[in-house]
Amino acid sequence: MEREFSSVSTPELVDEITTLAGHLNAANARFLVLVAELDRRRGWAEWGVKSCAHWLNWKCGIGLGAAREKVRVAHALEQLPRLAAAMAEGRISYFKARELTRVADSSNEDYLLNIALCGTASHVEHAVRGYRRALDAAELSREAIQQRDQSLWFHIEPDGSMVIRGRLPAEVGTLFVKALQAAEDSLPIPKNVPAGTSFDTVPTDDLHRSRKRRVEALATMAESFLASGSHELAGGDRQQIIVHVDAETLKHSHAGRCELEHGPSIAADTARRLSCDASLVAIIENEQGEPLNVGRKTRTIPPAIRRALNARDKGCRFPGCAFKRYVDGHHVKHWAHGGETKLSNLVTLCRFHHRLVHEGQVTIQALDGGAFRFVRPDGRSYDSPAPARSDWSRLVAAPQSGEIRITPSTAVTHWMGEALDLDDAVSALMERRAKTVPAGTSSDLP
Repeated sequence: MEREFSSVSTPELVDEITTLAGHLNAANARFLVLVAELDRRRGWAEWGVKSCAHWLNWKCGIGLGAAREKVRVAHALEQLPRLAAAMAEGRISYFKARELTRVADSSNEDYLLNIALCGTASHVEHAVRGYRRALDAAELSREAIQQRDQSLWFHIEPDGSMVIRGRLPAEVGTLFVKALQAAEDSLPIPKNVPAGTSFDTVPTDDLHRSRKRRVEALATMAESFLASGSHELAGGDRQQIIVHVDAETLKHSHAGRCELEHGPSIAADTARRLSCDASLVAIIENEQGEPLNVGRKTRTIPPAIRRALNARDKGCRFPGCAFKRYVDGHHVKHWAHGGETKLSNLVTLCRFHHRLVHEGQVTIQALDGGAFRFVRPDGRSYDSPAPARSDWSRLVAAPQSGEIRITPSTAVTHWMGEALDLDDAVSALMERRAKTVPAGTSSDLP
């Protein structure tokens, strides 16, 4: 690589980099225009994914968070023609455009564009952050202030005791108080306190005792959580519902009983989806519906096979889906139809795509080597191959567009080293905003 550029001077190298930066800016602008159009048409839905961001994650290799931002920026630029044009001409980067779309509107677009053209990416970031803080101070409601200022922290005193302080939103505080009261009620009542006495109304000399009791209640809350925990239930334990379904209905969709216990009837396809990875109890009944034999509770997918399935799939295998939690083990050939509960006949799907498969919108074919093919009703298919090594040595470069003239100075900012006057920039933005807000509205500035 060093020999390739040995004859290139540093100024030529700089020109090449800045020229490519301009082309990248223009390419990103074109990319966002196409993304907005795809999202408007809901073209991503044809591939069985949840959103345009999920499609970008699958087809373009963009992280879900970054993909959501690209979709947001794409739609925001449709309302900001000057920013969009500057980006399409290669003059501002995606980063600058992304930051500006957080606060830009028709009243301040020109001013913000000037900051982007004349300042660095850091200048843009600081100006947007300062403006948003000013907007927060002017517009935050009581609830928003609670959400913004919430905190919980602790420190250890020299004597070893712990000091806990917090500021909670109203609803979180209410939950905390209720939990604390419930834990307090579970404690033994002291012998010298009459039943029904509220510890908020005890005499002053007993106030210390009531505070100690709350500490004991807090300890009970902590112990209870550590004992039970907050964990995701796996496999059949997740389906905490009981479905009564006839064997023939489950196997062939024949008319018959298929209903929730003490609830309404459900479709056989729904029962098949729920029973893909659930605990099962077989009950043999006579013609009058009286049980003759009740079998043992069994798991459709044994724990050992479940561990192997999790290790192989590491989340939903539907192409483009990144979900790793709240997933089910799906029988490619359902066990009610004679499918075996073995690794080659199992695939991990999230709840959304599991439902899609059982609704008949997608069928799955097991291929060799742990790969799967997902086929749509119209015959189109896309594969989820088994993990394999890829050739990362090749780099594909797209030809430059002849429609836009980009020079080494196109993407270079006009900054000459002067300091950004953040207060002046934010004040100017707030003045522009004030001119567009009708007098007397709740958004009036102080």
